[in-house]
Amino acid sequence: MLYFIASIPLLFLILFLISYLQDPRKLINGLLFNGFLITFFFFCAFFYIYIDGPYQYLVLAFPLILLIVLIPFGVLALIAGLFYNAKVLREKEGKRFRNSLTLMMAIVILALIIINIVNPEQFFPEYLQPLFGGAGLVVVYVLLHMFNFLTAYGLNQWNRPKRDQDFIIVLGSGLINDRVPPLLASRIDKAIDFYHRQKEVSAPPKIIFSGGQGPDEGISEAEAMQSYAVEKGIPIEDTIQENKSVSTYENMRFSKKIMDNMNGEGNYHSIFATNNFHLFRAGIYARKAGLDSQGIGSKTAFYYWPNAMVREYIAVVVMGRRRHFLIVSCIMGFSLLLAIISYLFT
Repeated sequence: MLYFIASIPLLFLILFLISYLQDPRKLINGLLFNGFLITFFFFCAFFYIYIDGPYQYLVLAFPLILLIVLIPFGVLALIAGLFYNAKVLREKEGKRFRNSLTLMMAIVILALIIINIVNPEQFFPEYLQPLFGGAGLVVVYVLLHMFNFLTAYGLNQWNRPKRDQDFIIVLGSGLINDRVPPLLASRIDKAIDFYHRQKEVSAPPKIIFSGGQGPDEGISEAEAMQSYAVEKGIPIEDTIQENKSVSTYENMRFSKKIMDNMNGEGNYHSIFATNNFHLFRAGIYARKAGLDSQGIGSKTAFYYWPNAMVREYIAVVVMGRRRHFLIVSCIMGFSLLLAIISYLFT
């Protein structure tokens, strides 16, 4: 029995290592790693009981009591932190919709707590209870998916590309008055730093500046980024413009065409430079474009990070919208079926 239980976390660990070493950009890495941690915790608890360890009930009960006490305070701290972050972000970055995501998230969490306290099920007929149960399962599914995303995102941050790259793709993020703003400058600076570090040990890579021209921009992002890098001391012969793309996916796809034309299809090593919060999603787009490229991320101001992470999560959900729609539809469809059966036999 003990060996069987021990084999479960071991299986999760092996599957995680295979998946992560094969491709750190996969969302399933978070699921497998979380599966390993949870099953390993239960194995440790079972093993402690199995060997009849001293004070076993106290030892096992302590982390559970700690969780019961800390979770409510943690949720309240999270809500307060999200409200405060929304205030700071709107003051520093302006009162635009995309800067209000942490505010919206705080309101949603607060609403879910109030709904749980009020318990609206009591105001509806008993045969509708399965629908409330289904809605609860959807919330659990979203929370688990979000947790897996955060884990996969964190694991992806540990990836360190080798200094043997042929190309660095710098992803555009928009210009302000036809000049490179601080957010985009940090991406270019990250690429420049890698360029110099690789140059110390081998031939320097070519830097591809990827970004088209917006309707309110006098020049393309690629041109502005190239000028910024040349001013920072990068030889212009080591820079390339990709000035057609208007999205992260096009950044990857159009840059791949340039690299394929220069070195032959797939006959090169490449990485991309972006902000650290954008690494995971950009990596997914790179895989979709057929690039075996990992990312290097520039640091992001702490006040900007929570809102950016919410935006990244929403974008990842949208990328898998068909799968999520199918899962949620199955849950609510089955709940509706149970409600109809309950109504007919009540």
